[in-house]
Amino acid sequence: MPPTRVLLALCLFALLAPSVRADPLRLVLGTATPGGGFPAYGAVFAAALHEVDPDLTIETQATGGSAENVGLLRAGAVDLALVQGEVAYPALAEKDAPRLTVVAPMYATPGLLVVAAASPVRTLADLAGKPVALGTRNSGLTAMGRAVLTASGLDPERDVVPILLAHAGDGPALVADGRAAGLWGGGIGWPGFMAVAALPGGARFVGPAPEAINRALAASPSLRRMTVPAGSFRGQDAAIDTVGSWSLVLARPGLDPEAAHRLVAAIDRAGADLARRLPQGRDSDPRNLSGAVPAENLNPGTARYLREVGAAR
Repeated sequence: MPPTRVLLALCLFALLAPSVRADPLRLVLGTATPGGGFPAYGAVFAAALHEVDPDLTIETQATGGSAENVGLLRAGAVDLALVQGEVAYPALAEKDAPRLTVVAPMYATPGLLVVAAASPVRTLADLAGKPVALGTRNSGLTAMGRAVLTASGLDPERDVVPILLAHAGDGPALVADGRAAGLWGGGIGWPGFMAVAALPGGARFVGPAPEAINRALAASPSLRRMTVPAGSFRGQDAAIDTVGSWSLVLARPGLDPEAAHRLVAAIDRAGADLARRLPQGRDSDPRNLSGAVPAENLNPGTARYLREVGAAR
């Protein structure tokens, strides 16, 4: 090709290149209180997606947690929100409220109690009469903790002394100085677990007894049987059986399916980076929705993407 034609072609490419870039898309994501797993995930989520789609901006917004996030979504105050399964599944099932949809999976959230390694607490039943940090008032983890205590034969309001936190990050200090016999939480890599495990003397993790697992599963459709592999936390030498649920990225009513499709495509492309930045980010593969969420609860844009990659049920 003559030099003049090469130059002309390069000029035309430079003129046309901006037109093929994606339009800027800004979405507000509700997370939770500082110090917990949701803000940590939200920051990683926003950074990893922007890396693969520079015109996609996820603005994170601190909130009171899962229960508050559902209200914010229904009011249109946020576009997306992180919602733990114990809150998400009942909200998705409500027929007379503005309809929420699932855009993407976050990660599986196995629930556990963490205590100081020297604590006499060996089972959840040993918590009777003791103060327990259950989480923040609007957290889905707190709802899960109450359900597991109930399945373990303990009234979470009367048989233990429940401590509700102002911020999720406040729990480890209560265990460290003895104001709480234990801290309930969930998820491998959860900041509260990591903080207690790093205390002098270390930590011990406690799951529900087998019969309590069965009762919890029978009482709560959102819960699943889960196992925390050995070595997931410092000092945890054996696998722990427990219950948990999937935490999800939910969308407000009326979110453009094209925006959801673009978001899910970006999550898929960012999968390796999400896992590198945060271990539980490997669970954010959109294909995990096919076994975790009924198809009718998916955002249409997400459902279309799953069909395109051959992952629709």
